[in-house]
Amino acid sequence: MKRNLIYTILLSFIPVIMVAILGSVFVRLGMDWFSLLVKPSQWIPDEVIPIVWTIIYLLTAIVLFLWLRNGNMPKNVIALFIINGALNVLWCLLFFALQLTFVGVIAIVLNLVMGYCLLVEIKKENMLYFYMLAIYPLWLSIATTLNMAVWILN
Repeated sequence: MKRNLIYTILLSFIPVIMVAILGSVFVRLGMDWFSLLVKPSQWIPDEVIPIVWTIIYLLTAIVLFLWLRNGNMPKNVIALFIINGALNVLWCLLFFALQLTFVGVIAIVLNLVMGYCLLVEIKKENMLYFYMLAIYPLWLSIATTLNMAVWILN
């Protein structure tokens, strides 16, 4: 019993932590460049962004844990979690590390679409998980708008 619990915790949290770490590495690589860019007047304070992402990652890991513990997560939801994680990392790489703002905008728009797809599929299965992760595509909507503004202004 205890071994299964540890396995479920690891299976839930390790992939989310890996996405967060990889993304933050790519973001840090481009921070000097990013600090020189013109940003829209509606820019979110820098200290808010990592707090919101930490909440999103924590909620994602908790939902994964609860779902895996119950053993009934649909394969399409698993695939959408993986796709969203990969797109998050890809956006960080493209936008920050490679400084490709327009390609980054394309990646984040795709991430936004897939984030809403994930939320729609979760809603079909579990309303609690839906409410827990509703912040994710909402935050991606804000991030997409700001990224488009950065691309346009620069």
